[in-house]
Amino acid sequence: MSNQGGVVCGPTDESGACCPGLLTAPLDEGQAVELAKVFKALGDPVRLRLLSMIASRAGGEVCVCDLTPAFDLSQPTISHHLKLLRQAGLIDCERRGTWVYYWLVPEMTDRLAGILSRPTGEPLPGPAASAGAAS
Repeated sequence: MSNQGGVVCGPTDESGACCPGLLTAPLDEGQAVELAKVFKALGDPVRLRLLSMIASRAGGEVCVCDLTPAFDLSQPTISHHLKLLRQAGLIDCERRGTWVYYWLVPEMTDRLAGILSRPTGEPLPGPAASAGAAS
């Protein structure tokens, strides 16, 4: 198992790519704790909207001054939510003068996608695979 950018991934293949850990082996306690931090950051509607606004921004980055007006929240509250997204490794930022600019960390979202995905064409293990196929 490897710990890449704070998120613990499943076993890596020969290329070093992170394999989908949830579908290949049960998570150990440390992996679950690390992943839970990321999912907790994504579990808040404000943070999920902020991440979406940042990720979908043309040019790849957005000024906090453009994020704050989209919410009926104070600037310190928005900053707190952005801080939690940064701590989870989902976004990064840089101060330029009086403003802070944010951008998505695509390696982190790619890792999450890999953890939650299964290799194309492979069935899920166990009886749930056949139940899911029937619906």
